[in-house]
Amino acid sequence: MSKSAKPKSAKAKSAAQAPLIPPSPRKSGEREKNKPRVYQLKVTLMWVRPAIWRRLLVPGSISLASLHDILQTAMGWGGGHMHQFVAPGGVYYGVPQRDSEFDDLDTKDEDRFRLDQVLRREKDSIVYEYDFGDGWEHKIVLEKILAPAAGVAVLSCIGGKRACPPDDCGGVPGYANFLAAIGDATHPEHEDMVEWIGGAFDPERFDAQRINAVLAASARRARRRG
Repeated sequence: MSKSAKPKSAKAKSAAQAPLIPPSPRKSGEREKNKPRVYQLKVTLMWVRPAIWRRLLVPGSISLASLHDILQTAMGWGGGHMHQFVAPGGVYYGVPQRDSEFDDLDTKDEDRFRLDQVLRREKDSIVYEYDFGDGWEHKIVLEKILAPAAGVAVLSCIGGKRACPPDDCGGVPGYANFLAAIGDATHPEHEDMVEWIGGAFDPERFDAQRINAVLAASARRARRRG
């Protein structure tokens, strides 16, 4: 706000000392309208039963690159593999791989596209693929578009079920074999799998509090950098 000129009359001075008038509802409403909408997303790991899923609140204005980071944290992936988003119609978003075997996909730069440019209406969906070797696919559905003042922390996980599979376990069939092995002490691969995972693994574990703590820390780092 620019500084006002110094009052040159008693009348002007009196006006300057008058109590501040709250903004009109119209102007306040305009400010609310300009705030990013809150997207409620349901993220489901495809082809796995029982279902592994997360429900997230995120700003609709975030980039797809930022959404990738959020998904890695919310699901519990390690982040050591390539990824991409696939929109209806076969439109790919990700990190363009020039001079590689994936160059023919004509991948659009995920840093240059916002979530609300890809998911525009409730029930719109997109697929997030992680680790092209194991082939993990996640269906992301825009469940609700909420008003900015929803009373709930934006960038948060508000629901979910079950633990994420370990990275490099071999995709859906590999994960099924992994669960069978660690759950049966007589399984021929039991000892190898327990050693590989580093101890116990609870496929039912879901810790929203831990996820939200990591998301909050990431948001604070992003604000400091910005």
